[in-house]
Amino acid sequence: MRTRSTLTEGQRERLVDLFEAGMGSKAAASQLNVRYSATEKLYDRWRLHGRLCLMEKPTKTVYSFEIKKEVVQRYLAGETGMDLAAEVHISSKELVKSWARAWRQGGDEALMPKPKGRPKGAARPEPLSEEEKLRRENKRLLAEVAYLKKLRDLREQGHR
Repeated sequence: MRTRSTLTEGQRERLVDLFEAGMGSKAAASQLNVRYSATEKLYDRWRLHGRLCLMEKPTKTVYSFEIKKEVVQRYLAGETGMDLAAEVHISSKELVKSWARAWRQGGDEALMPKPKGRPKGAARPEPLSEEEKLRRENKRLLAEVAYLKKLRDLREQGHR
Protein backbone atom coordinates (compact mmCIF):
# COMPACT_ATOMS: atom_id res chain seq x y z
CA MET A 1 0.00 0.00 0.00
CA ARG A 2 1.18 3.52 -0.70
CA THR A 3 2.30 5.24 2.44
CA ARG A 4 0.06 8.29 2.04
CA SER A 5 -3.00 6.56 0.57
CA THR A 6 -6.27 6.38 2.46
CA LEU A 7 -7.15 3.21 0.54
CA THR A 8 -6.16 -0.24 1.71
CA GLU A 9 -4.46 -2.61 -0.67
CA GLY A 10 -7.67 -4.65 -0.99
CA GLN A 11 -9.72 -1.56 -1.79
CA ARG A 12 -7.23 -0.51 -4.43
CA GLU A 13 -7.34 -3.95 -6.07
CA ARG A 14 -11.18 -3.97 -6.08
CA LEU A 15 -11.22 -0.45 -7.55
CA VAL A 16 -8.86 -1.46 -10.37
CA ASP A 17 -11.10 -4.46 -11.09
CA LEU A 18 -14.08 -2.09 -11.35
CA PHE A 19 -12.12 0.28 -13.62
CA GLU A 20 -11.23 -2.63 -15.89
CA ALA A 21 -14.90 -3.62 -15.98
CA GLY A 22 -15.67 -0.17 -17.42
CA MET A 23 -16.78 1.67 -14.31
CA GLY A 24 -15.71 5.29 -13.76
CA SER A 25 -14.03 6.67 -10.66
CA LYS A 26 -17.17 8.25 -9.17
CA ALA A 27 -19.30 5.12 -9.53
CA ALA A 28 -16.51 2.88 -8.22
CA ALA A 29 -15.97 5.12 -5.20
CA SER A 30 -19.65 5.08 -4.28
CA GLN A 31 -19.95 1.32 -4.81
CA LEU A 32 -17.05 0.61 -2.43
CA ASN A 33 -17.96 3.53 -0.14
CA VAL A 34 -14.47 5.08 -0.27
CA ARG A 35 -13.31 8.67 -0.71
CA TYR A 36 -13.76 9.99 -4.22
CA SER A 37 -10.53 12.03 -4.21
CA ALA A 38 -8.38 8.97 -3.50
CA THR A 39 -10.33 6.94 -6.06
CA GLU A 40 -9.88 9.64 -8.69
CA LYS A 41 -6.09 9.68 -8.17
CA LEU A 42 -5.97 5.90 -8.48
CA TYR A 43 -8.16 6.10 -11.61
CA ASP A 44 -5.75 8.58 -13.23
CA ARG A 45 -2.78 6.34 -12.42
CA TRP A 46 -4.70 3.34 -13.79
CA ARG A 47 -5.37 5.22 -17.05
CA LEU A 48 -1.65 5.95 -17.32
CA HIS A 49 -0.15 2.64 -16.23
CA GLY A 50 -2.93 0.05 -16.32
CA ARG A 51 -2.84 -2.58 -13.59
CA LEU A 52 0.77 -1.56 -12.83
CA CYS A 53 -0.69 1.33 -10.83
CA LEU A 54 -0.95 -1.15 -7.95
CA MET A 55 2.82 -1.58 -7.89
CA GLU A 56 4.86 0.60 -5.57
CA LYS A 57 7.56 2.61 -7.32
CA PRO A 58 10.95 1.31 -6.11
CA THR A 59 12.70 4.68 -6.20
CA LYS A 60 12.02 8.30 -6.92
CA THR A 61 12.68 9.05 -10.58
CA VAL A 62 14.78 12.12 -11.32
CA TYR A 63 14.05 13.96 -14.56
CA SER A 64 16.53 16.18 -16.38
CA PHE A 65 16.01 19.90 -16.79
CA GLU A 66 15.50 19.46 -20.55
CA ILE A 67 12.67 16.96 -20.10
CA LYS A 68 10.96 19.12 -17.48
CA LYS A 69 11.28 22.24 -19.65
CA GLU A 70 9.86 20.49 -22.73
CA VAL A 71 6.94 19.03 -20.77
CA VAL A 72 6.14 22.42 -19.22
CA GLN A 73 6.27 24.19 -22.59
CA ARG A 74 3.96 21.63 -24.18
CA TYR A 75 1.60 21.74 -21.18
CA LEU A 76 1.40 25.53 -21.34
CA ALA A 77 0.84 25.29 -25.11
CA GLY A 78 -2.35 23.35 -24.44
CA GLU A 79 -1.52 19.64 -24.27
CA THR A 80 -3.13 17.80 -21.38
CA GLY A 81 -1.15 16.71 -18.34
CA MET A 82 -2.46 13.17 -18.74
CA ASP A 83 -1.24 12.87 -22.34
CA LEU A 84 2.18 14.26 -21.46
CA ALA A 85 2.51 11.98 -18.44
CA ALA A 86 1.68 8.94 -20.56
CA GLU A 87 4.10 9.92 -23.34
CA VAL A 88 7.07 10.77 -21.10
CA HIS A 89 6.34 7.99 -18.56
CA ILE A 90 5.77 10.37 -15.67
CA SER A 91 4.01 8.94 -12.64
CA SER A 92 1.03 11.33 -12.70
CA LYS A 93 -0.46 14.43 -14.30
CA GLU A 94 -0.04 16.18 -10.94
CA LEU A 95 3.74 16.17 -11.42
CA VAL A 96 3.32 17.94 -14.76
CA LYS A 97 1.11 20.56 -13.08
CA SER A 98 3.60 21.08 -10.24
CA TRP A 99 6.45 21.61 -12.73
CA ALA A 100 4.34 24.18 -14.59
CA ARG A 101 3.49 25.95 -11.31
CA ALA A 102 7.15 25.98 -10.28
CA TRP A 103 8.20 27.35 -13.67
CA ARG A 104 5.60 30.14 -13.48
CA GLN A 105 6.90 31.16 -10.06
CA GLY A 106 10.65 30.76 -10.56
CA GLY A 107 11.36 30.39 -14.28
CA ASP A 108 13.97 27.97 -15.61
CA GLU A 109 15.85 28.07 -12.31
CA ALA A 110 12.93 26.34 -10.57
CA LEU A 111 13.23 23.30 -12.88
CA MET A 112 16.97 22.88 -12.43
CA PRO A 113 18.11 19.94 -10.30
CA LYS A 114 18.84 20.96 -6.73
CA PRO A 115 22.19 19.95 -5.21
CA LYS A 116 21.86 17.42 -2.42
CA GLY A 117 23.44 17.67 0.98
CA ARG A 118 25.10 20.53 2.74
CA PRO A 119 26.74 23.09 0.46
CA LYS A 120 30.52 22.96 0.26
CA GLY A 121 32.15 25.47 2.54
CA ALA A 122 28.96 25.82 4.53
CA ALA A 123 29.18 28.22 7.42
CA ARG A 124 31.53 26.66 9.90
CA PRO A 125 31.33 28.09 13.35
CA GLU A 126 34.10 30.51 14.10
CA PRO A 127 36.52 29.25 16.74
CA LEU A 128 35.60 30.50 20.19
CA SER A 129 37.73 33.14 21.82
CA GLU A 130 39.43 32.25 25.09
CA GLU A 131 37.03 34.56 26.91
CA GLU A 132 33.96 32.85 25.40
CA LYS A 133 35.35 29.42 26.31
CA LEU A 134 35.76 30.55 29.92
CA ARG A 135 32.22 32.00 29.99
CA ARG A 136 30.76 28.71 28.78
CA GLU A 137 32.78 26.69 31.26
CA ASN A 138 31.70 29.04 34.07
CA LYS A 139 28.03 28.61 33.07
CA ARG A 140 28.40 24.82 33.04
CA LEU A 141 30.09 24.79 36.46
CA LEU A 142 27.40 27.06 37.98
CA ALA A 143 24.72 24.66 36.68
CA GLU A 144 26.62 21.70 38.13
CA VAL A 145 26.93 23.39 41.54
CA ALA A 146 23.20 24.23 41.55
CA TYR A 147 22.39 20.60 40.69
CA LEU A 148 24.62 19.24 43.45
CA LYS A 149 23.08 21.67 46.00
CA LYS A 150 19.60 20.51 45.04
CA LEU A 151 20.68 16.88 45.32
CA ARG A 152 22.16 17.52 48.78
CA ASP A 153 18.95 19.26 49.95
CA LEU A 154 16.84 16.32 48.75
CA ARG A 155 19.03 13.83 50.60
CA GLU A 156 18.77 15.88 53.81
CA GLN A 157 14.96 15.80 53.50
CA GLY A 158 15.02 12.00 53.40
CA HIS A 159 14.63 11.41 49.66
CA ARG A 160 16.98 8.97 48.03
